[in-house]
Amino acid sequence: MSDAKRPLAKRRGSQINPPNRFGGPHHEIDFEYLEHDTDYLESLQKPATEYIPDRAKSIVAENDSPDVGFRYSINPYRGCPHGCSYCYARQTHEFLGYNAGLDFETKILVKEDAPELFREFLTRKNWVPEPIALSGVTDCYQPAERQFQLTRRCLEVAAEFRQPMTLITKNALVLRDIDLLRNLASQNLVHVALSITTLDAELARSMEPRTSTPSARLRAIRVLADAGIPVRVLMAPIIPGLNDSEVPTVLAASKDAGAAGAEYTLLRLPLTVGPVFWEWLERTYPNRFQRVRSRIQQARGGRFNDSEFGTRMSGTGEISRRIADLFCLFRKRHGLDGNLPLLDCSLFRSPQPKAGQLRLF
Repeated sequence: MSDAKRPLAKRRGSQINPPNRFGGPHHEIDFEYLEHDTDYLESLQKPATEYIPDRAKSIVAENDSPDVGFRYSINPYRGCPHGCSYCYARQTHEFLGYNAGLDFETKILVKEDAPELFREFLTRKNWVPEPIALSGVTDCYQPAERQFQLTRRCLEVAAEFRQPMTLITKNALVLRDIDLLRNLASQNLVHVALSITTLDAELARSMEPRTSTPSARLRAIRVLADAGIPVRVLMAPIIPGLNDSEVPTVLAASKDAGAAGAEYTLLRLPLTVGPVFWEWLERTYPNRFQRVRSRIQQARGGRFNDSEFGTRMSGTGEISRRIADLFCLFRKRHGLDGNLPLLDCSLFRSPQPKAGQLRLF
């Protein structure tokens, strides 16, 4: 049995385990000697998701990127079973000794102390309230959230402190917490962003295998908007030659669902994210492979990725300009070009610490 005929892992975005760029052990399976080991071959089709405790000492991360819309963020989980083939966060798993392929989707680190660490952060004397994003890297409503409820518990802390929050997700599981979100929104303390990359259910199932369907995400926008929760749509990422033609229909559907704003980012392929995306594209859409590669190069100055501030999110050149013009045109046409209400940082309060001891100053 050749590598080309290796069993495919079901409902996984990646089918490869690229070498960790920092080195360390890397194993290649020799299928020639495994052709008759049916139990092992079947196990490759259903790789289990492993939840690993992450004993982080802090939970709020700070960034100074000028093209990211937040300064502080919380990521309760590292790794993500959503399995999006394009996910820019894949390469961060290499810092943990894992790989950007199947490891990213199956080895999920869980920051079990996230709510307590968040509480400790907010009780700091030098904290000057400003919005905090959930999440900036991996999805805070990924499947693990059903079990661990770390995002919900962090929102409960935010509600107690009246700490402004922004949520970014592509999972309709966000509706589970609509009670908390409605309460926060009534005090102008929360925004929600739903990522919708395509309305094509088949493409979404392949490209984002364990996320909510496009129709479920649109329903989530509608329910959130009807509950008075400010919500916008993110078309993130736009992939030239694959989903860029859907800009008009995605924005129209989002407006009909009740979205109040819209933004986009261009596909990013940093470091080891590239091999995962290209393998997926060639395996699932071979007839579009060369076209997508060519258009990405045209949008990235002849390269496949650009890490420069100011251009990494939007690209350069004629292709990226056309995408920007198309997006801006339909965003304005559908009234999605305004800003969401500013979050209110003046309501923040620091309650009595859990230990019960009052501060002297």
